[in-house]
Amino acid sequence: MKKHNYKAQITWTGNEGSGTSKYNEYNRNHEIKILEKQDIIKGSSDPSFLGDKTRYNPEDLFISSLSSCHMLWYLHLCSVNNIIVTEYIDNVTGIMEESKDGSGKFTNVTLHPKVTITDQTKINLANELHEEANKMCFIANSCNFKIDHNPTTISI
Repeated sequence: MKKHNYKAQITWTGNEGSGTSKYNEYNRNHEIKILEKQDIIKGSSDPSFLGDKTRYNPEDLFISSLSSCHMLWYLHLCSVNNIIVTEYIDNVTGIMEESKDGSGKFTNVTLHPKVTITDQTKINLANELHEEANKMCFIANSCNFKIDHNPTTISI
C-alpha cells in the first residue's frame, strides 16, 4: 500500500498580551502554512466560538476539503468516461452538532454540484459518476457519516 505524508504548520497569532488567561480575552486568529505553497490561509474559530467571521474556520475548511476532493475525482471519472465537463460549481453545506460538553461533530454534509457537460445523452452517466467519485474521495472515506449528493447536470 502506498502512503502519502502531509505536513502543515499552524501558528496562533491571537495572543493579545495576556495569552489564554481568560476564555473571552484571547483572539482565535491563526495562520495555516503548507511548505512549498505560496499563500498563507488566515484562520480563526467560528464566530459562535468568539472567532473572526472574515477568516476561514476549521469547519469551513472541512466542508471545502470534502467538496474539492469529490470534484477532483468526479472530473477525473468524467474524463476517462469521455464526458466533457465545461463548468462545475458546488455549494456544499454541512451540519455540525454541538454536544452539551462543548465538543461536536459533523452529522451531515451535502454536496450540491451544478455541472455543465457538452453531450446531453451522457447526463445520466454524469449523474451516476457522483456516487463513484464519493467512493474514491480520500476525504469522504475518512468520515464516519455518509456524504449526500444533490447534483444538477445540464448540457450546452
